[in-house]
Amino acid sequence: MRKSASSYSYSMHQETGKANPRQSMRAGALIGVGIMAAVDEIIFHQLLAWHHFYDRSTPTIGLLTDGLLHAAELIAIVAGFFLLLDLRRSHSLATLRAWAGFFLGMGGFQLFDGVVDHKVLRLHQIRYVPNVLPYDIAWNLAALGLLLIGLLLTKRARNQERGSLQERPV
Repeated sequence: MRKSASSYSYSMHQETGKANPRQSMRAGALIGVGIMAAVDEIIFHQLLAWHHFYDRSTPTIGLLTDGLLHAAELIAIVAGFFLLLDLRRSHSLATLRAWAGFFLGMGGFQLFDGVVDHKVLRLHQIRYVPNVLPYDIAWNLAALGLLLIGLLLTKRARNQERGSLQERPV
């Protein structure tokens, strides 16, 4: 009997049923980075028009860099979902680790943007007002909050994984 192309691709991967925490976190982190970049780009770049990704040139260049950021965020989201779906298909998705990665990715993007893009490289500011400090504090506190959620979920996942290892017969 001849195999279809879709059944052949599924048979190429070994379905172990064993969770893959590291890959689950990577998939979640990619999605988290893409989602937070989308939130930044849609809300702060488009709806509020507070800044563009690169504000040190013409408005046309600012708009171009927003488009490049948008393309990158879409690639991250799609790649992350492909990884996530492959893990799910092979029964190796560690759900709690994926959620931890999601929040770590969101917080990591937010903190990188707030520190590196805003302050070190000065690509743009959150908002161009005389006192930007309250905006910087809120931006970076939000990033730290997301990172904290990701770290707490990672800790919970590790504890669950240790517990399930101790319950297995030797």
